[in-house]
Amino acid sequence: MTETRFDALCIGNAICDVFAHVEEDFLVQENLVKGSMRLIDTEEAVRLFEKMGQTVRVSGGSAGNTAAGIASLGGKPAYFGKVAEDELGDSYYHDMNGTGVYFNTPRLREWKPTARSMILITPDGERTMNTYLGACTEFSPSDVDEDVVAASAVTYMEGYLWDPEEAKKAFLKAAEVAHQHGRKVALTLSDSFCVDRYRNEFLSLMSDKVVDLLFANEHELKALYQTGDLDTAISAAGETGALTALTLGKDGAMVINGSDTVKVSAQAVDNVVDLTGAGDLFASGFLFGLARDYKLADAAELGCLCAANVIGHVGARPERPLKNIAAQGGFEV
Repeated sequence: MTETRFDALCIGNAICDVFAHVEEDFLVQENLVKGSMRLIDTEEAVRLFEKMGQTVRVSGGSAGNTAAGIASLGGKPAYFGKVAEDELGDSYYHDMNGTGVYFNTPRLREWKPTARSMILITPDGERTMNTYLGACTEFSPSDVDEDVVAASAVTYMEGYLWDPEEAKKAFLKAAEVAHQHGRKVALTLSDSFCVDRYRNEFLSLMSDKVVDLLFANEHELKALYQTGDLDTAISAAGETGALTALTLGKDGAMVINGSDTVKVSAQAVDNVVDLTGAGDLFASGFLFGLARDYKLADAAELGCLCAANVIGHVGARPERPLKNIAAQGGFEV
């Protein structure tokens, strides 16, 4: 087997979060509905970006957040995602590599700028989001570095990759390479709407043994198995043969391994500020634990610890090194 260089390879949509504080009048002038989220085209993305004034930029995207979380634990993550050769692409590259994530996907040289979620924050703290997918939708099989896949204990991919046809092909290529080298393949369902679009295909990925490990929250798992009853969904998940890591919000998490289940409690949080990134950081802890041969219960507990840390502040990235927090919690990191 190829030497393991990375605890996990995370593959997903490379989206730069761009934050700006604006007055209420700005939203009125731009005909924006406060608190809403909309998808926008290239022309609108460029126009709005130029009008935002002073900004704070953070490399984002679900799988990117997970990779950053693994790095914060002291792990060795890699990341595949497509950005353009532009200013935001430079920021994304610098930010990801600066956190300790290996990121070297070839950049898009023409037609589409780097994906961005432009988040306008009014004085009352409300967020109005304008998302442009841009270059991240151009991720393709040619962007899959087989050496990195082979050297990663787990290859973890977003369900959102199932939207663009070329990204779907890249997903399948990465999974094939991972299995050729005796590695595990993980899928996060991303959201319930994504599940509704690709339910049968996601189920086939598990029944065909393309996916070994599934990440889902309660709503996504119910959507996958088309039931309103969680116990029914858990039973169905156990029959697939894939290991399932299920997040349950304030009720903690559960690992479903065939007919066996392990449940762990949520970590106490004094003040829940922002739930953004909770699932992404749970995956960070669980994947790190899996790569380091933790027991499933311990991996799930570490995932809950990471999730609890991120919801105590604004943003989807750790503010303090998770390695220190985990060590204080008794984990060997």
